[in-house]
Amino acid sequence: MLAKAKTTDLAPRDRLIVGLDLPSVAAAEAMIARLGDSVAFYKIGYQLAYAGGLPLVPQLVKAGKQVFVDLKLHDIGNTVARGVESIAGLGATFLTVHAYPQTMKAAAEGRAGSNLKLLAVTVLTSYDDDDLHAAGYRLGVTDLVAARAQQAQVLGIDGLVCSPEEASDLRKLVGLKMKLVTPGIRPASSAVGDQKRIMTPGRAIAAGADYLVAARPVIAADDPKAAAEAIIAEIAQAQG
Repeated sequence: MLAKAKTTDLAPRDRLIVGLDLPSVAAAEAMIARLGDSVAFYKIGYQLAYAGGLPLVPQLVKAGKQVFVDLKLHDIGNTVARGVESIAGLGATFLTVHAYPQTMKAAAEGRAGSNLKLLAVTVLTSYDDDDLHAAGYRLGVTDLVAARAQQAQVLGIDGLVCSPEEASDLRKLVGLKMKLVTPGIRPASSAVGDQKRIMTPGRAIAAGADYLVAARPVIAADDPKAAAEAIIAEIAQAQG
């Protein structure tokens, strides 16, 4: 049994981030309406952003919600910095960048003067050691995640996106200051899908995660609101 790691005083509802991985703004707005007050934090990723979803960011913020813009930026420094500057102007809470030193440094420069928090993506949760080796990396998942986490901390990044399997070790490595945001969250009754490094909500919280990201287990459920509330209840139980 995992020992609980005290990481935050956030309310359980504020720790669940629901991914709006939907094909249109209309579909996203309908899902937001269905979820109502049960969800306080949303993620907008590639699919919705490229379907015209970025204007939803200020709309959700105005409605009292928080927004995680998950674009995993990685480009030459100036391009990253200017992109981060634009996202910061939308009022988002979190933005992801890939955990390459030059990218993280440029992102930190681009968000200067704003309240935007940067999250570095260490290794995608759909990757395992074989995937990294096939891509030409000499390190396995565990070692690469640790190396990138340490670089992110030195460069002033606010938090890390990591598999819940890595949360416990990363919490020991970076301490309590950096936020840990974990996708790959699957309640016991949910399908695994294309994720390879997953965990239930309760175990992820116990391992030291601050925020849990769930998309398909909520938005693909017959009753999305009930699915979200069940995850929140599991977070509350783990949080104690």
